[in-house]
Amino acid sequence: MSSEVVGAYIPKEVEVTIQNMVASVTTGEAIDIDAVVRNFPSVKYRPETFPGLVFRLEKPKTTTLIFRSGKMICTGAKSRTDLEEAIGKVLQMLKKKGIISQAKPEIKVRNIVSTASLGGNIDLDRAAYFLGRTMYDPEQFPGAIYRMDEPKIVFLIFASGNVVILGAKSEDESTLAVRRLREIFEEKGMILGDWKYSSPSFHVLKRARTNRWFHGRPVTVSKP
Repeated sequence: MSSEVVGAYIPKEVEVTIQNMVASVTTGEAIDIDAVVRNFPSVKYRPETFPGLVFRLEKPKTTTLIFRSGKMICTGAKSRTDLEEAIGKVLQMLKKKGIISQAKPEIKVRNIVSTASLGGNIDLDRAAYFLGRTMYDPEQFPGAIYRMDEPKIVFLIFASGNVVILGAKSEDESTLAVRRLREIFEEKGMILGDWKYSSPSFHVLKRARTNRWFHGRPVTVSKP
């Protein structure tokens, strides 16, 4: 899905906060890891346990894994700007020491981890029952895990209404997915006000959750 199409559906009131961006980098040339270790003593390289070299920056605060093949993985950036700045800094530092000859990489965002709020408390028992492709076992994990088909996003949904969004390739994609999730919850009446958490009906649901049954079915639901 193109960013232009995604952008057309994004409402202004939905706010997504990026917590981590993971990107792969292809330099197009082999990298002498031993030379990196000699020139940058602060890096970490333990080939007996992991084949990649760990190169950390304080600003922007990121970690870049560097491999002999010339491949890299950059993590920790909280925006596309920070991501590109971090990768550019690492490559320029390597180029300055003569370890690589060019600094024009191919960068691909592989995963964005972000957070958002649905604007109200969520009835996770009903969410697990109605959503489909959802797993919820409060004895193992306090949130429901929901896999959305379009866009292909994985949500960790908590009773507070906070969600963690996994698998997006852009901030727009994350925001679109949150909007669609909220529309589903609003349609099914699964977004609750705080007062419902002290109501008798909530305590009935709480007992049902403890017994791991809801409407005669297990609370943990996974539909095709």
